[in-house]
Amino acid sequence: MVIAVEFDGTLCTEAFPDIGERLPVHDNVIAYLHAEKAKGAVIVLWTCREDIPERAYLSEAVAWCRQNDVPIDYVNERPLPKVGGFASRKLWADVYIDDKSVNLNAFAREGDA
Repeated sequence: MVIAVEFDGTLCTEAFPDIGERLPVHDNVIAYLHAEKAKGAVIVLWTCREDIPERAYLSEAVAWCRQNDVPIDYVNERPLPKVGGFASRKLWADVYIDDKSVNLNAFAREGDA
């Protein structure tokens, strides 16, 4: 299983460009990641942060994850090989954890398949 986890708002409070506070709800996400990692899951840090000349936003997030024992295997990259001879920019995962997500099942109407 591949789990993609977003950073700002999901592993810590939203405070971009800074790094937010770690609250009990974030501890629950991190505990879930550890439990799934112990079962063999691959964890991908999935974030819009990037390093630019003015500031290393992505590197700061990765360092924070290391300091807070977040078990990440990849950062913004596909853990699987190319599919069909090409590499897509789209990150593929079995589970996406993001504070901004919407569960499409909430939009299902009775009788929809």
